[in-house]
Amino acid sequence: MAGHRGMVGSAIVRALEKLADVELLTADRDELDLCNQHKVLDWITRNRPHQIYLAAAKVGGIYANNTFPAQFIYENLMIEANLIHAAYLNHIDRLLFLGSSCIYPKNATQPMSESALLTGPLEPTNEPYAIAKIAGIKLCESYNRQYGCDFRSIMPTNLYGPGDNFHPENSHVIPALIRRFHEAVVEKSDEVIIWGSGKPMREFLHVDDMASACMHVMNLDKELFKNHTDVMLSHINVGYGIDYSIREVAEIIANITGYGGSLVFDDSKPDGTPRKLMCSSKIKSFGWVPTIDLEEGLHTTYQWFLKNYAISRGL
Repeated sequence: MAGHRGMVGSAIVRALEKLADVELLTADRDELDLCNQHKVLDWITRNRPHQIYLAAAKVGGIYANNTFPAQFIYENLMIEANLIHAAYLNHIDRLLFLGSSCIYPKNATQPMSESALLTGPLEPTNEPYAIAKIAGIKLCESYNRQYGCDFRSIMPTNLYGPGDNFHPENSHVIPALIRRFHEAVVEKSDEVIIWGSGKPMREFLHVDDMASACMHVMNLDKELFKNHTDVMLSHINVGYGIDYSIREVAEIIANITGYGGSLVFDDSKPDGTPRKLMCSSKIKSFGWVPTIDLEEGLHTTYQWFLKNYAISRGL
């Protein structure tokens, strides 16, 4: 399990821990630098896992992607290249690579199907990160084609849930809004300023649903998986199937946090891609469906924030 302390990785760990016949192998950052090829190869060679969930990545919102583009492309390329190549050299049975919906063109036809990949320009604000994730897909695909490996890729929509990053500048939209509205309630602010116009449409998936999708795809029979993915189109989308405007999401979070002031949208800030809705018909044809709707998921995420983040930071 690579990236077991991140939001997605920890959700996968929670799901795997419920299985009696699974032995989990993890390594903290101070134990294993995933950007170091020699150390990654040595760790994989010594431990020889049967399966690898590659959930490790450098992630962040629009501000972070704009501010640290070199770090986003370099670290993500190194992590995936090191792990995928080490998995091949050690004949690992199966590997699952987690990508992102930002791999698709900025103006891709909605909902975005797997075939939209590489059909147009990417969203400029997170292009370096997206290119790294596309490279990860193609690494898995290429090792499968040349060496007969069983490396699989799934592309989640926007994720949220327990373990998210609530940093005031480097977080994604949902954790950023949760923190902002919570602080506004505590400070009794009259207004909350939200980046952008509030018009962009986004699809969101709870991280526990994502974990169940990861395990579902990882456990598909090899022939079934191969028969439903093309040689040059091997990744699978994972989404909820419904999208919301940023304004709608902000209004739901305001209600959940008990905020009663004004919402002010700063349209001088970038909106990003106008709409991002995934076509998830392929994974649903494999028998997987999400179970946590947005309002329920936001409520439980806010409760997690209160218990695990806000108190420890005096918010």
